[in-house]
Amino acid sequence: MSENHNDHAPVALITGASKGLGLTLARFLAQRGYNLIINARDPQRLSAASASLPTAAANHQAVAGDISDPDCRQRLLAALQPLGRLDLLLNNASTLGPLPMPELVDYPPAELQRVLEVNSVAPLALVQDTLPYLAAAGGLVVNMSSDAAGGGYAGWGGYGASKAALDLLSATLANELRDQKISVVTVDPGDMRTDMHQDAFPGEDISDRPLPEVTLPFWAWLLGQDPAAISGQRFQAQSELWQVPA
Repeated sequence: MSENHNDHAPVALITGASKGLGLTLARFLAQRGYNLIINARDPQRLSAASASLPTAAANHQAVAGDISDPDCRQRLLAALQPLGRLDLLLNNASTLGPLPMPELVDYPPAELQRVLEVNSVAPLALVQDTLPYLAAAGGLVVNMSSDAAGGGYAGWGGYGASKAALDLLSATLANELRDQKISVVTVDPGDMRTDMHQDAFPGEDISDRPLPEVTLPFWAWLLGQDPAAISGQRFQAQSELWQVPA
């Protein structure tokens, strides 16, 4: 892990970056020369992820912890402070909730509260905490959503509700933060061959799902857009049309 940084490079903070899509995006942004702050709950996994990032590209810091924990967010801010700006906040960390995923009539309220805390409240809290750094860079917030946000799929009610809430929070933030030159979008990355997706389908063969790298053309396109022009929009990273019609 490198704690040096390039003062002229853009800065990205990625939660849930130890594996799956988060790690794929960390590697992608490192190759594009970003200074990175990466976060995940498991310190060992995060350390291995950090060691796997391209050494000749961006410098990076790894901050382990649960993003719903205020102490974790304070440590992320401490890592961000010397950089003085935040160009890209990727709220990627999520939890499916109890496994196997229960139907809503059987969903323990305390477990639902936990899912909402991690998937909806924590991303908002991180935006609140990093607001001065986002404003300094005219930054972009990307909140990771899901088709479950509107699908009404049996067994997906808790997770889907948390992502539906995140969609509305994102759209509202886009309107509220426009005058501060901060942009906010949501992205549904689609089904992918990840540990989280396997957890959602225990015992099933998910080898037909693509790896997270399939979304990289979308991310290259998204980061090439004027953030102000796309703020408030919702995107589907694996769809033929990336932009979801209003």
